Amino acid sequence: MMNKTQLNGFGVMLFVTGLLFFSTAQAQVLKLRADGPNAKELGQEQGYKACAQALIKPECRVGAWSAPAPISSNAVVKPSSNPWTLPDHEQAPTISWRWGLLSQSVDDFMDATQTTGLLVLQNGKVVAERYQYDRKPGMPMRSFSMAKTFTAMLVGIAQSKGLIRSLDDKASDYWPEISGSAYGQTTIRNLLRMSSGVPFRELYTWTPDDDNWVWGQVLYNSQNANNPSRISDYLNGKNKRDLEQGQKFHYASIETEILGRVLRRATGKSISALTEEWLWHPMGAQDLAHWNVASTDKAEAASGGFNASLRDYGRFGMLLANDGMRDGAEIIPREFVLDATDAGRQPAGFKPRVATSYFGYGYQVWLQPNKTRTFALQGIHGQSVLVQPANQIVIVMTSVNHKPSGQQDMRPYQLRSAFWTGVLKSLGGDAGQ
Repeated sequence: MMNKTQLNGFGVMLFVTGLLFFSTAQAQVLKLRADGPNAKELGQEQGYKACAQALIKPECRVGAWSAPAPISSNAVVKPSSNPWTLPDHEQAPTISWRWGLLSQSVDDFMDATQTTGLLVLQNGKVVAERYQYDRKPGMPMRSFSMAKTFTAMLVGIAQSKGLIRSLDDKASDYWPEISGSAYGQTTIRNLLRMSSGVPFRELYTWTPDDDNWVWGQVLYNSQNANNPSRISDYLNGKNKRDLEQGQKFHYASIETEILGRVLRRATGKSISALTEEWLWHPMGAQDLAHWNVASTDKAEAASGGFNASLRDYGRFGMLLANDGMRDGAEIIPREFVLDATDAGRQPAGFKPRVATSYFGYGYQVWLQPNKTRTFALQGIHGQSVLVQPANQIVIVMTSVNHKPSGQQDMRPYQLRSAFWTGVLKSLGGDAGQ
């Protein structure tokens, strides 16, 4: 039996041990790492230096896709003076996921994937935050096609303000220079659903048979600099449809680029200004963000050119999880968010397992086939934000995968799917079938 002095000493030891345990648990929420899988191939020896042609040169990707804002000030999105606080979870739940017969941890996922940043939130608190390849909190991470969802939400806000009269207006009602194009005769709603019916091959081969590459040359080739008519001329050459508009989902980034330019015409403001005024400030973003701009007409790359910190992507996910609300204030119209993200509100051809073999498609948002509303922002090379509103779960990932999409290399996306399932289960969410 311990005497009083021994008991007091034992109590102090337990208290100190508890403090150390609590401190260690807190520290594990955020982990930073200078290397990562295939770090040498991804440019570690050169300090992950940004360089040209990152889409085809792996050694350029880490640096190029987490680069600071360009000099062009009109592309910058300034943070809020009233940031949405993201405290660490007091007792962060343990996240596990399965790969084959083995149970895996968050760090196992990082070891297995070329993930530059990972953030898991529940109820507005940080459950896990990881960075590899010498990336740090606050760095702007390239969105790629996650930007499409930002563009869609700006369209919804513009409609609520009366700047876009109806989603059933044609694109050419706001951008008359493309009235001779099938795209110009497509409604804003059908552009939001990527259902113009106009043929477009998005192959990610970056070769002349890839329509996305050809369109990129129109926007970014230096020969077209400061020549906006080059864009309308190109679009007016697209005057045929394979299908009647509104019938079928067909992924085509060009349709989001048209939406972005419709927004600029309808509002008289840049996408950067609209993002700052309508989303970044009221949402409570903490870090500087920016949009890449086309050299041809100086318009923002609405389909894939947004750059923001991991935590601000998380805040945007939380905003969507709260149906466009923050602290009782409506930032994005609630009905628009539901129309965009609820599988039950989509026409038959856009529902999960119909629009694609797995995902459905809303307004520039991918819809999961879970019983509980679950949806995702996604971009090539492994960018994603998964949102499950009912359980207030948000999972953010930025990556430098070798191949652009799962059609070209399934393993990173199979790992991500297994990880999503594990996170949802670990946090008491609906992990689907």
